[in-house]
Amino acid sequence: MTTRPAGEHAPASPIPPAAASVLAAVPAAPGARVRDLHPGWFASVMGTAILAVAAYDNPGGLPALRGAAHGIGAVLAVAAYAIGVVLIVAYAARWVRHRPAALADLRHPVLGAMHATVPAGLLVLAVMTSVVGPQLFPDAVVTVIAAALAGLGAVLGLVVSVAFSYQLFVSEHPASAVNGGWFIPPVATAIIPMALMPLMPHVGAGSARLLLVLGYAALGVGFMLFLLIMGLLHDRLVLHTLPPAALAPTVWIALGPVGVSSLAMLALARAGQSVLGDAAATVVVISQLFATALWGFGLWWLVLAVALLVRYARAGAIPFHLGWWAFTFPLGAFTVATLTLARAWQTPALEAVAVVLFLGLAAAWLVVSVRTIAAVRSGRVWQR
Repeated sequence: MTTRPAGEHAPASPIPPAAASVLAAVPAAPGARVRDLHPGWFASVMGTAILAVAAYDNPGGLPALRGAAHGIGAVLAVAAYAIGVVLIVAYAARWVRHRPAALADLRHPVLGAMHATVPAGLLVLAVMTSVVGPQLFPDAVVTVIAAALAGLGAVLGLVVSVAFSYQLFVSEHPASAVNGGWFIPPVATAIIPMALMPLMPHVGAGSARLLLVLGYAALGVGFMLFLLIMGLLHDRLVLHTLPPAALAPTVWIALGPVGVSSLAMLALARAGQSVLGDAAATVVVISQLFATALWGFGLWWLVLAVALLVRYARAGAIPFHLGWWAFTFPLGAFTVATLTLARAWQTPALEAVAVVLFLGLAAAWLVVSVRTIAAVRSGRVWQR
């Protein structure tokens, strides 16, 4: 085995990075951890924050559990904030001190998309702040935090989306390079409306109209990219052999844009009632119908993803790596979308489905969190 100089970044490997990480035998030296910081770390913020939102919403709607649900949501929110602050400092240090390494990852067909977990995480934190924040902060502080996170996340999300797509367009990639991680940039842009809409009551009429326009525009970017990438992934799965086991979690990421787009449609329709005038009621109905149709596709994909996961598990162990966080946020977004639609339709059966999904989400988050902590302690999580 050869080693590289301390200041040199490892070249992009033809082996998918998630698979390559489990092949490494020597943990990274402490000094190399910032240089080789995996761009997907912020998925842990996304997964923790969406679990906080789902818990706070009290799946099942039992009044006796409302206080406990709010308490659990608040604890998870504090954890999400803490993880986010640590990671923002680490990411900033990497881009300042090891820019060539960060740019090399951005150009990679798998690692590049994972950079979008940063703006997506900031936007999910903004949404979480609007939902759970009143339990932790005064209303004025909630608005300031949510606005700052939404603004920064929206700008970074659009920049990363364009930068990653540009790198894909100007280089050649085999069909085997297509993976569910490519959904992360569309997810980031589709979350923008959800982060912006809670700010509308706090601005003037003109600014509120602008926020609504920007929200619909961002949803258009995210949803259209989702459709394009879904077509690529579908063809890749149909026309080629399944990806290696290490990339199995990426199949679940498709639930992210489904859940987020459904929620964004509903949020835009609700927030736009003060702007759309006589058309507001019609927009609400159409948005609810379209969100439900999209949710139906998500349910189909969830069943397929579970079936593929079982197939992978039967074929052998799925190696642990940071990509396992793909089991959390996408499922969390779909869970919150299910819960929101259940209450919009006032359908107890959908509420029951949301409860089952929430229990699966909580179990997935617990397993991935424990495995991540164990990997940090052993040093395996730092391997490249």
